[in-house]
Amino acid sequence: MEELALAARNHGLPLEALRYEVTPPGLHYVLVHYDIPTVDAAGAEDWTLAVRGRVRTPLTLDMATLRSFPAVTHRVTMECAGNGRARLTPRPVSQPWLVEAVGTADWTGVPLRTLLAEAGVEPDAVEAVFTGADHGVERGVEQDYQRSLPLSDATADDPEVLVAYEMNGAPLPPQHGHPVRLVVPGWYGMAHVKWLRDITLTSTPFTGFQQTVAYRYRRSADDPDDPGEPVTRIAPRALMIPPGFPDFMSRTRVVRPGPVQLEGRAWSGHAPVTKVEVSTDDGDTWAEAALEDGRGGHDGLKGSTWAWRSWRTTWEAAPGTHVLTARATDAAGHTQPLDQPWNRGGFGNNLVQRIPVICLPRGD
Repeated sequence: MEELALAARNHGLPLEALRYEVTPPGLHYVLVHYDIPTVDAAGAEDWTLAVRGRVRTPLTLDMATLRSFPAVTHRVTMECAGNGRARLTPRPVSQPWLVEAVGTADWTGVPLRTLLAEAGVEPDAVEAVFTGADHGVERGVEQDYQRSLPLSDATADDPEVLVAYEMNGAPLPPQHGHPVRLVVPGWYGMAHVKWLRDITLTSTPFTGFQQTVAYRYRRSADDPDDPGEPVTRIAPRALMIPPGFPDFMSRTRVVRPGPVQLEGRAWSGHAPVTKVEVSTDDGDTWAEAALEDGRGGHDGLKGSTWAWRSWRTTWEAAPGTHVLTARATDAAGHTQPLDQPWNRGGFGNNLVQRIPVICLPRGD
């Protein structure tokens, strides 16, 4: 029942919405750890963001001050670290994502490094800790949602971390962090802290719950002392827009014989995707698909390296039952696996997508 409640509360991208290069906000995946904070229009204007800790000049920034800094817009694909969790065996118990926890948006705001430069970073600072306004209990620990980034990532120019206040040219919707959130291109969604109210620079690594307890790759099923490795950047993934039309319950696709266009999106948080391969026989044979020649967009948006790329190919469908599969490879040499290693939290499962398809007899 707890998982059903989570699945009803959060939602993924309908795979047919992969047709949108930029995901409409209502179709972009959503995962909220606790409650969506209530922030009305007046509350948004009174919202303040503190920049403090190991800085020379602590800042308290209201929304008008944030908007006074030069704004930038990045097109970024965001994916939940638990995407694919429900396909692992044994299945980790949590939000039961299949492959749909993803979306791409144009995020507008102020580069984090601009704000840190304004505050003046002390030489002994090593991490930036981000605190959201959402508050709850997880595994018995009461907490505000908090994550950190190494200072080198927080101040990098590519990917450039944003303190964002707009999504697709409009104010952030409530479920996406209104009025201000963090956007960390290339990293899984747990790093993109929503309802951001505090940035604290520290001289020691952050050891909060979401950093050292949650979001770790723990390979052992029965070792409670396994510290695991931190979940950070997005593993490569290709998703296919399911072709034809679906059976209501099973979602099995139905197509007619003849040429069928197969298309989708592919992305990685390590490096640009350089190849997408498609199989129409459940991975027995593979053929390379055509990738768009841009890097996540056609309008030159800064940061489009960290957005998905579209791909397409044509399949000559013959009557019978088929399983369609796609896999991505990035410029750093990472390729999606055909068999997924297990981890206790169900994180980073980029096992290839498999789509059952029935091709009708000729003449039907």
